[in-house]
Amino acid sequence: MILGNSKILELVKDENIKLLVNFNEECLGSAGYDLRAGKIYKIISGSKIGATDRIMPDVREIPAKQYFMDAYEYILLETIEKVNMPNDLLARILNRSSLFRCGCTLATAVVDPGYCGTLTLGLKNLNKFKFEIEVGARVGQIVFETVEGDVKPYDGRYQGGKVV
Repeated sequence: MILGNSKILELVKDENIKLLVNFNEECLGSAGYDLRAGKIYKIISGSKIGATDRIMPDVREIPAKQYFMDAYEYILLETIEKVNMPNDLLARILNRSSLFRCGCTLATAVVDPGYCGTLTLGLKNLNKFKFEIEVGARVGQIVFETVEGDVKPYDGRYQGGKVV
């Protein structure tokens, strides 16, 4: 079941959970929450995902309040918000329609039960024109869903909000 805004707000205010840190009530929708772009990172090296090994790319933080993406460029965004996922919830991150109307799309993943930290999103400019992204811009909507049964809480390499 997808959580509505009243349940999301309840879990944000619950001192034992604090579902979203750096919460802004203006970003709360009817059945989700709009995530805002925080730090911006540029990928500066190659990478590999193999069957038994992985080489993650090096990244460089762009120390600016806005960034002008070149045509077809791909960057990483770290959200302003931090999530604290209880073991009975998972989340999916979806594009905001204003983003794809500008010719851009997000690369996202499921946010597992037990994950705590900021979220890293990939942003791809799909068109031949420059695109400006500002820190604080609403870029994606996070939707929370209940999970039934026993779960193994997330304990992977990105716990705590590691970008790469």
